[in-house]
Amino acid sequence: MTPTDPGVDAGPGELAFRLRDEIHAAGGVIPFSRFMERALYEPAIGYYDRAVIGPAGDFYTSVSAAPLFGELLAHRACVWWENELAGTQPPTWIEAGAHGGQFAADFLGWLHRERPEMARQVRYGIVEPSERRRAWQAKTLESFAGQVFWTDAVPDFDGIVFGNELLDAFPIERHRWDAIGKRWWRLGVGIDSDRFVWRRMESVGVGEENLTIPEEWEAVLPTGYTVEHSPGAEAWWRRAAGRVGRGMLVTFDYGYEAADRFRPGRMDGTLRGYRRHRLVEDVLADPGEVDLTAHVDFDRVREIGEASGLKTVEYGTQHRVLSRWVAELVKAGSGFEWTPARLRQLQTLTHPQHLGQSFRVLVQQARRVWAQVTAEGAE
Repeated sequence: MTPTDPGVDAGPGELAFRLRDEIHAAGGVIPFSRFMERALYEPAIGYYDRAVIGPAGDFYTSVSAAPLFGELLAHRACVWWENELAGTQPPTWIEAGAHGGQFAADFLGWLHRERPEMARQVRYGIVEPSERRRAWQAKTLESFAGQVFWTDAVPDFDGIVFGNELLDAFPIERHRWDAIGKRWWRLGVGIDSDRFVWRRMESVGVGEENLTIPEEWEAVLPTGYTVEHSPGAEAWWRRAAGRVGRGMLVTFDYGYEAADRFRPGRMDGTLRGYRRHRLVEDVLADPGEVDLTAHVDFDRVREIGEASGLKTVEYGTQHRVLSRWVAELVKAGSGFEWTPARLRQLQTLTHPQHLGQSFRVLVQQARRVWAQVTAEGAE
């Protein structure tokens, strides 16, 4: 096997060499979405085939910060299976973006301790195209091997599809505003003196690709104002919505509503790069070594789900949604001892200065679910 074989590890500069070759072959520029795709997902040397999450890595997630997160979602899954999805057999949970499998371990561990009858029935699917990440997950989930399965895409099924910090990791398109020409330019990546740099590609008209500017902003939006959108995340949500027969789509991620897309403090958009828990100055430097991410446009995702036949039944900050779920389970006395450790984890998940305010929760149901619930309530 050669050093550039996708099945083996290569040095930290290997991905940069590959990207330079592609840029030269493309005539000097490639779309940023292509650069981001390879930087994050290149087999064996892309960021997500190498990344460590948590204190030893580049960033935290709700999963790495608090085992309580998986436990709370396990309890909520039981609520959904026993109410909105009553009669759906077997109870099925599909996770996309599982990385090392820790959420699944926390989720299934709580079920086996607190709801063993339910745990014996549950099928847990992981959407994972990477063989390397599948191996990580299988090792983490050895004790649950009999009920975990892997798939390349969300299958046709009845149940719940879940993603935590999934949509923000899809490659994005970036567009920069030209106030004189009243048009957007798509941004690509080129090379200057062996460095990756931003390059203009084709222009995009106002109103195309969800780039409509609010009337009050069009006259004052400065040249250079930058926005992003994620066609990959939108397509994924649309496909998942079409796969679920009687079920739900659930996502936790950081993002914004459409009203926040244009504001003075967001001149350079929301694209960020993280390394060792710190923002990097140049997101194009060191591809494969840096986590690249951008905020999710939750209004757009909601619209796509609803246009695909889903009904939005839950939307809000992680603080508001998790706090309400915790209040419900405390009232019901369901399987939680609030130790000091759990209370600290809850604060991390819900406090506005931690993960509570910047993260959003979106839950959408397939129409077969809410139509049946509505009909039964009317009887």
